[in-house]
Amino acid sequence: MDACSLEAITDIETLRQMVREQRACVAERDALIGKLTYELKRLRRRQFAAQSERMDAVQRGLFDEAMAEDIAAVEAALEAAQAKGSAPAPREHAKPQRRSLPPELERVTTIHEPDHCDCAACGSALVKIGEHVSEKLDVKPLVFFVRRDVYPQYACRPCENIIAEPVAPAIIDRGLAAPGLLAQVIIQKYVDHAPLYRQEAIFARHGIALSRTTLAEWMGRVGLALQPLFDALRVKLLTAPVLHADETPVAQLDPGAGKTKRAYLFVYRNAQPQPIVLFDYGPTRAGKHVAAFLGDWKGALMVDDYAGYKALFAKGITELGCWAHARRKFFDTHAASGSPVAKEAIARIGEIYAVDRALCDLDSNQRYRERQRLIAPKLAAFKHWLDELQPKVLGNTGLAGAIGYTQKRWSALARVLDDGRYPIDNNPAENAIRPIAIGRKNWLFCGSESAGQRAAAIMSLLASVKANGLDPYAWLTDVLTRLPTTLDKHLDSLLPTSWYCPIR
Repeated sequence: MDACSLEAITDIETLRQMVREQRACVAERDALIGKLTYELKRLRRRQFAAQSERMDAVQRGLFDEAMAEDIAAVEAALEAAQAKGSAPAPREHAKPQRRSLPPELERVTTIHEPDHCDCAACGSALVKIGEHVSEKLDVKPLVFFVRRDVYPQYACRPCENIIAEPVAPAIIDRGLAAPGLLAQVIIQKYVDHAPLYRQEAIFARHGIALSRTTLAEWMGRVGLALQPLFDALRVKLLTAPVLHADETPVAQLDPGAGKTKRAYLFVYRNAQPQPIVLFDYGPTRAGKHVAAFLGDWKGALMVDDYAGYKALFAKGITELGCWAHARRKFFDTHAASGSPVAKEAIARIGEIYAVDRALCDLDSNQRYRERQRLIAPKLAAFKHWLDELQPKVLGNTGLAGAIGYTQKRWSALARVLDDGRYPIDNNPAENAIRPIAIGRKNWLFCGSESAGQRAAAIMSLLASVKANGLDPYAWLTDVLTRLPTTLDKHLDSLLPTSWYCPIR
């Protein structure tokens, strides 16, 4: 067989392999489209079926918000899947008639001129023949204005070419809301704890008619668009050798029962100079949700004594105990009974804290050596004091409970000596979770598990922004502006740990 024949066979095999790969991609896309189509139909059935279920007016309004979020997010994912690998198909439904923006609002106009005023093909001067004008509603905090983007259109008469800057892609294609308004709605809900029905009333007072259903649809699409940033932050978080973890209950609507059920938000935080705070939504408090989130991560985990974490420590994760929890047991006992023994325990723990605070500016190796020198003797003395005290205390008292808790957790509490990177308590995780207690009083509940997961992703990004000392409105507005044109390999530039405020 000559060389030409061998080359032809090789080319045929290459083509066959390309065909196989293309078929696999098409099959995968079709499967995803089928899954999303089914999910969309299921949500719509649930939306209409819920009309007969027992809910009060507030529950009904928040349920409708959650359903609008879920449907908008699935529709956006379905559109993306249908567009992948093929030209976008024309929409079957009629183009919606959008309400015109109030003419009395200030117009902030940006003109996007082409880079050159002459034709790239023949060099002739371009002649303006018209322009495409895009108007979107934007907002400075509580100051509404219309962002007017003008794209002049020029023509080269000899070449019959039309030159214009392309319309910039947006988070919500052909949507009414500019990035600043989307950022405002999200921050008002998740930072300022104002639910959508309150925002609807606030906007109405400013002469802007935005229904809570519209706001909910925006939340669903923005939540879906921000998911890659959450995923990227999770990858970075799981490179940390030490993590904090905690959990708090939230209410999730149970439409079939006409009431709510308990779900949980788990929080994870690293101990690095560039803090990352992530929330994970779980329908229960079971430890399997923590195991699923952490995956193959192996490191040291700072937690309380909740049993759900115990299975992790049998699989190679190091358990760290929280001294703030141990101190709280003695503090509660002293507050209830004035026990002098509890007061002495608080003082001993306070001495340990005082020494560790003085070491906070040292690097991990120096901190390890100084803890061995200064804290280890205090821990040994405290343990000896507890062991001698324990037989003398009645077993059904608060003091006995505090001593028993500390003794039971001693091996985890004492690991603060094993590594200079190990934190002394779980306060960073508890501080991250504290705003949730305020938020859940205002949200009342999550409308669905999908809505809870989206909320967790959005809250993760905003909590990380806050932990890094950034302005959430500036960060989110910039991210929603740049995200549609940012390649996956450049997503890190939008993360709170590496973002910088651009000059505009």
